[in-house]
Amino acid sequence: MDSTKGFWKRLGFRPGDDREGLLPDEYPSFGRLILFALQQFIVMFPATVLVALLTGFHVSTTVFASGFATLCFVAVTKGKIPLYYGSSFSYIAAIVSITGAREFGANAPDALIGQAQFGIILSGFVSILAGWIIDRFGKDKVDLVLPPELTGSIAIVIGISLAGTAMQGAAGNWAVSLVTIGVTVAASVFLKGVLGQLPILFGIAAGYLLSLALGIVDFNPVSTASVFQVPHFTLPVPSWVAVAAIMPIAIATIPESTAHLYQIDLYVNKLAEKRGKKPYNISGMLGRNLMGDGVGDIVSSLFGGPAGTNYGENLSTMAVTRVFSVPVIIAASVIAMLFSFLGKFSAAINTIPGSVIGGLSVYLFGVIAVQGVGIMVERKVDLFDNRTLAVIATVLIIGIGGSFAFPGGMIPAFGAKLPAIATAAVWGIALNLVLQLTKKKPASPRKSAGKGRK
Repeated sequence: MDSTKGFWKRLGFRPGDDREGLLPDEYPSFGRLILFALQQFIVMFPATVLVALLTGFHVSTTVFASGFATLCFVAVTKGKIPLYYGSSFSYIAAIVSITGAREFGANAPDALIGQAQFGIILSGFVSILAGWIIDRFGKDKVDLVLPPELTGSIAIVIGISLAGTAMQGAAGNWAVSLVTIGVTVAASVFLKGVLGQLPILFGIAAGYLLSLALGIVDFNPVSTASVFQVPHFTLPVPSWVAVAAIMPIAIATIPESTAHLYQIDLYVNKLAEKRGKKPYNISGMLGRNLMGDGVGDIVSSLFGGPAGTNYGENLSTMAVTRVFSVPVIIAASVIAMLFSFLGKFSAAINTIPGSVIGGLSVYLFGVIAVQGVGIMVERKVDLFDNRTLAVIATVLIIGIGGSFAFPGGMIPAFGAKLPAIATAAVWGIALNLVLQLTKKKPASPRKSAGKGRK
């Protein structure tokens, strides 16, 4: 294994003692590296695959894209931020409006996937631009355009707009759905340690076992699938409708990615302090982190994968195990890419009944909406300010009302059909900027002092 050690050293990493935990620039022994990487792969897998099954994207391609995008994220962040890139739930409604996915697990036509890819690729440039602005001008400039009352509202809209999809899936078999929900919630609330970071996996397993007992699992896809197969890659197809629907969703993922970065900075520096090491300036790399997210979206969709973000599931696992090693994240990425070539494996995923995923989605989609509330609470948004209320109120009604009032969430207006979530986001940005102009600037200390002396 000396060659492996030489490989990591050439990349700028150093050996570490994982008994106390691993810092971002440290790597474990080869055996432990594989075990830690497999754990990271298992943690990200259920949610990443679930997005593909709900949007009509190909499972194997999505898994491959998550691994490759993570490698690109590591390269962009210069191997200093230990975060894994996985499929984002925030984009599901917007992508489905393009792919037309209605039947759980059924792949959408390549042409429609290609259109969604085009929208996702351009959405990546939103994150890159936000990252560049932060690097160039500071985070305050982004907050001016995207204040927490706006990003929080959009997250709420995204979560609630998916409620119908979750309930339709759950209605397929209520017994299976309720067991899935119950086990997922119980695991997330009562289990501790590493097991407490796998509620999605436990929920799927419980629902699947009950589905087997009820005889509603179809194994035909597994018997006909090849043992090895190349993932189904698709090419982007230019579509400005897809851009309008998908691109604005990147706005909602920026605060989520920012929160994850600050969390990992806190955990890493606590370990560094305990071991007497110098602090790691991870929080100072917010701009680079958002650029990495944007690049991840772009390269993921070049192959036919959905949009993504850095994963809280992986972050939580690192916090519990105190293994923040970037080499472990790299190894997990490679494992994901290798697994994507196992045809039987991808086919087995497609045997999960829609009622299992529907039950799981009731919980997960609700969490997205609650995170929107959390953003506003964390940032102490003033809900008694009329300007703030105007932004929140109109964004919620346009986004949620438009999603449920019109087929496909497309609002008929001015001779066109406008995607509800994207329209709500663009409206919120414009209204916020206009209202910002009406705010009175606080008097400077010098002028205030002068008035006091008269």
